Amino acid sequence: MDLFEKFVANPGPLGQWADTGYGYFYFPKLEGPISDKMVFKGKKCIVWSLNNYLGLANHPEVRKVDEEAARDWGLASPMGARMMSGQTVYHEQLEHELAKFEHKEAAYVLNYGYMGMVSIIDSLLDRHDAVVYDSEAHACILDGLRLHMGKRFVYPHNDMDAFEKEMERAKKLTDQTGGGILVITEGVYGMAGDQGKLKEILSFRNKYDFRLLVDDAHGFGTMGKTGAGTSEEQGVMDGVDLYFGTFAKAMAGIGAFVAGEKRVIKSLTFKMRSQIFAKSLPMPMVIGALKRLELIQTHPEIKDNLWKIVHAMQSGLKAEGFNIGNTNSPVTPVYLEGGIPEATQIIYDMRQNYGVFCSMVIYPVVPRNVIMLRIIPTAGHTLEDVKYTIDSFAEIRKNLDAGKYSSGKVPQVADIF
Repeated sequence: MDLFEKFVANPGPLGQWADTGYGYFYFPKLEGPISDKMVFKGKKCIVWSLNNYLGLANHPEVRKVDEEAARDWGLASPMGARMMSGQTVYHEQLEHELAKFEHKEAAYVLNYGYMGMVSIIDSLLDRHDAVVYDSEAHACILDGLRLHMGKRFVYPHNDMDAFEKEMERAKKLTDQTGGGILVITEGVYGMAGDQGKLKEILSFRNKYDFRLLVDDAHGFGTMGKTGAGTSEEQGVMDGVDLYFGTFAKAMAGIGAFVAGEKRVIKSLTFKMRSQIFAKSLPMPMVIGALKRLELIQTHPEIKDNLWKIVHAMQSGLKAEGFNIGNTNSPVTPVYLEGGIPEATQIIYDMRQNYGVFCSMVIYPVVPRNVIMLRIIPTAGHTLEDVKYTIDSFAEIRKNLDAGKYSSGKVPQVADIF
């Protein structure tokens, strides 16, 4: 069979809906300045799906620095990979500040978080090693693990009894191979919003002698007293061997970093293929990240305002009887019952008639007949936004219970517009 024919014939769980939902349910186009309210299909909506936790995307100081850096350096500088011609004093300054913030000896700035995580895992492990990881690990972790030539042991999400059983298996193996064990967890899980059990995992360290890598994409800048992340929130910063954070969430930018022991970070810089063979993070993003990191450290009221919105949203949803799972972070899932037809009709009704825009999560990310509406509160939202959204959700639930969305049909967006 022709390769392309075979490829196109199997669109996958998401691609099968491409013709129906493109431009609306998938790849929607939000217009206007990044804000709590933006325009979608000509209608102003309250937007709950932007990775802009601290509202820094349009912060006046951030915008000023971004504009100045783009004017002074352009978007091409530095021209080359870090190892060859893309190293600058600003990259080094950012690494120094990040390491200090995370209480680590050293840090290394990555051009993209996804590629960085893949390369960290690939660089650390060889065929003699074992890795133990959570079943709800992010795609970047899973893709990194696909490169691992040794054994992989997965435990059900945050199940510490199952975790220990997998650790026993990993330890038995590495005692034979002479390899080491890497445990990977997330600080905050980006779909359900619950924290990884860092403290509980570390309680097994003396028994099983492992190293811990934490992907804290959603925790960096939002969790902990100073915003240093989930490890700070749980009081285990010293126990995390490698801390991974991204600039794409709380920092409202592009890029990422990994922090840990100086000897380990130095070795990673010479082994991470996604960094050695890819262009350095552009100067405006580096200088912009310095300003964003400064604001996180010097203006705690920004994070406080985020949590004011988070608490109002989550407590309000609970008071209305909504199921928001076990979230203990800003990520706020709302679980409803129904299939893909109901989910698409709910989203259409919310956006077109209620002016509320949030992400829809369906099978296979969540179980069959479960609809997750994923809300990302930010410091840029208002309490009025929260109240209106909760009221709208209550109306949507009434419509769902009344069977309004039970036609069994997916709205044909091409026919609507």
